Amino acid sequence: MEKVLEFLRELEQNNNKAWFDSHKKQYQEAKADFNSLVVRLIEGVSAFDPTIRGLGVNDCTYRINKDMRFSKDKLPYKTHFGAFIARGGKKSGYSGYYFHIGTGSGDSYPCNHLLASGNYFTEPKVLKILREDIELGGGDFDDIVRNKVDGRMLLDSSPALKKVPAGFPQDSPYAEYLKLKNFCLSYCFDDTLLLAPDMPETVLEIFRSTRPFIDYINRAVEFSREESGSGLLEF
Repeated sequence: MEKVLEFLRELEQNNNKAWFDSHKKQYQEAKADFNSLVVRLIEGVSAFDPTIRGLGVNDCTYRINKDMRFSKDKLPYKTHFGAFIARGGKKSGYSGYYFHIGTGSGDSYPCNHLLASGNYFTEPKVLKILREDIELGGGDFDDIVRNKVDGRMLLDSSPALKKVPAGFPQDSPYAEYLKLKNFCLSYCFDDTLLLAPDMPETVLEIFRSTRPFIDYINRAVEFSREESGSGLLEF
């Protein structure tokens, strides 16, 4: 991933179209290296999560150009490469496995490099079902988070509600889970892991530990779609 890091760090210092156009070859080489890793990760995740099978690189990766309509700053390019390996692809609405290499500058991420399992947007119908499952599940969700997930992965509690939502007991033993607005586990890492020879295997080991968490979230997604009578999430 040396070429990827080198390109992103140079882009961070020269985030403009003229520089990008003159370094198109460097970008293409970095992108090719990243895409090769994504192929390897898709194959590895598919081995323990069959719902991923059949995905290609384009189903999981993103454009480096920013969508300026939603960006507070007007720099034209992202300073990271990311891949979201999820059932049906990155736009399916299902939870999945996210791998991110970046510089930490100009991005809404807490660190340079990131692993995440889950989804940073939980559709309201899915959120309601998840909260019901957690409250009535007798601690099954807590068991997954505390005992079945690699200790490096932490539940992202931001953003969260200040109070338990209406319709749920305020003194619930699972109150902190019920306050969540999104369900995602995350792990920040540095260049040492990124550049390690066994990095892909380590990433896949961490992702494998989160499969029960992914299944729990996606069960709610599936149920919400059954209730709506369609195979698509309603936004």
